[in-house]
Amino acid sequence: MPTTQSTSKTTTSKITTPRKSKTNAIKLLMDDHAKVKKLFKEFEKQCKNDDDAGKEEIAKQICEELTVHTQLEEEIFYPAAREAIDDDDLMNEALVEHGSAKELIAQIQSMKSYDPMFVAVVRVLGEYVNHHVEEEQNELFPKVEKTDIDLEELGAEIASRKDELTKK
Repeated sequence: MPTTQSTSKTTTSKITTPRKSKTNAIKLLMDDHAKVKKLFKEFEKQCKNDDDAGKEEIAKQICEELTVHTQLEEEIFYPAAREAIDDDDLMNEALVEHGSAKELIAQIQSMKSYDPMFVAVVRVLGEYVNHHVEEEQNELFPKVEKTDIDLEELGAEIASRKDELTKK
């Protein structure tokens, strides 16, 4: 009976809870997603308060978080996922979305909060990120979870690299 249960868990798409520990690659990436979504909500609060310094600080944090996150995905997660799932269209689309996000991040980093386009560019980045997160969490991650990728080992690699990238 336990063998059958274990086999059924690896073949279903609803295996996220049992396999996610603190070092699970997908959990780490989803934690990043949640953190950035929270920052975008905080940005909107700063906009409502008409707090230019607050907007600029939150936008800076968003850009830093996304820069590290995209680098982790591109260096570690995406190559492993591409090899395991054999879905070049999905992986190529993710990379194109990263490229668009990087362009918007560069624009934001070159602007000040009083620039008339600042809020619009940050909001468009938020829309891109929300779309990208939905695709990863609804399409890419479930496909990866069905493979034999060691998500713990991959997560440890991601966590280690993130530490390197975020040390100042």
